[in-house]
Amino acid sequence: MYKLKLLLKNLLPAPLFSLYHLFLAHLGALVYGFPSRKLTVIGVTGTDGKSSTIEYINAIFEAAGHTTSLSNSIRVKIASHTESSTGRSMPGRFFIQRFMRRALDTKCTVAIVEMTSEGVKQHRHRAIELDCLVLTNLTPEHIESHGSFEAYANAKFEIGSALARSRKRPRVMVANADDAQSSRYLALSVEKVVGISLAGHAPWRADERGGSFTFKGQLVHVAIPGEFYVRNALAAAEVAGALGIGTQAIAEGIAAITAIPGRMQRVECGQDFGVVVDYALTPDALEKLYKTYGSQKKVCIFGCTGGGRDKWKRPVLGKLAEQYCDSVIITNDVAYGEDAKNIAEDVARDMQKKPEIILDRRIAIRRGIEIAASSSERHNTVVLITGMGIDTEITDANGVEVPWSDVEVAREELRGAQAARPL
Repeated sequence: MYKLKLLLKNLLPAPLFSLYHLFLAHLGALVYGFPSRKLTVIGVTGTDGKSSTIEYINAIFEAAGHTTSLSNSIRVKIASHTESSTGRSMPGRFFIQRFMRRALDTKCTVAIVEMTSEGVKQHRHRAIELDCLVLTNLTPEHIESHGSFEAYANAKFEIGSALARSRKRPRVMVANADDAQSSRYLALSVEKVVGISLAGHAPWRADERGGSFTFKGQLVHVAIPGEFYVRNALAAAEVAGALGIGTQAIAEGIAAITAIPGRMQRVECGQDFGVVVDYALTPDALEKLYKTYGSQKKVCIFGCTGGGRDKWKRPVLGKLAEQYCDSVIITNDVAYGEDAKNIAEDVARDMQKKPEIILDRRIAIRRGIEIAASSSERHNTVVLITGMGIDTEITDANGVEVPWSDVEVAREELRGAQAARPL
């Protein structure tokens, strides 16, 4: 199949090659018997927050007694069976149709799927009959791939159009009303439209300890720190409420999520300062992360994905780190064949105070821990390791992908630092 795809891509004009992708989308649905027609299918799209919103929705439906399935950038879950993600936020057409077929065959009632603009380019969203769509937010990302922010936003909105085309009833659109792009989603011709804003769910709280919001008169507790996750939990609550789930199950499901791998994940080895691993890699997500720990001294360790991807944001990330963090270490993550040193220098280009550039990510993490451990304000210091989350591979100095885990490396370096302390 891959060789056929490569041949067609080389032989056919882009519009005709797009038809090849469209054909495969409908073929996959046909082969697996159009499983989305028999499941409650909830799509989640946006620039940031898709995976965590899916985890909250899943937990709510489980608390309500449903057998659930989900596909996001963290994992693929069908009933009680969970396996690692495919590496794509939105897998290929045959994969996702087979996933829903398996969900149906194992008596799942709900499928929650991450849907992306890159997936839209290959028609992966086609032949999926949606009951509900969530828009978390929309900020500049994948600009080189789509050609402009407008094109990126239009690709995302095609998923909204897919909801409007769905034969399901009632169709539900839930959108972050505080986002500038939400208006056209909220104008979709569907049966239920819900615009969400924390301002409408007071009293609400969000800080480095977690948060809460009020939903239909009940205070809902969110264990994961930061406004970002409180907002995603609220989106999940609105989805569940619109689809008939009771308030008690909503509160229980959200409270049950005490951690999400690679998302605000604390690494504890008995140290007297914080160490947090988070997937944040866009300017908007990183700014929200930094603000969450606004009262603390922050040591940030981050890179910027290479291979010609979103070069515009590199200096933006550097300026944000300089604005919000006390110590900045720029390192390597996934360079995709581009020189990691060039990427780091792009990030540092507009910074007034030059950061430390340590391309070996392990040594960068070690250095961040060293800075925190030597601080006179250790109890008020946090090391933020961002950009990879639970990614399992990193590009080494020779451009080779090698196994990796930010959490495990941070844990090893914390143990090493403690062992090296004088008695």
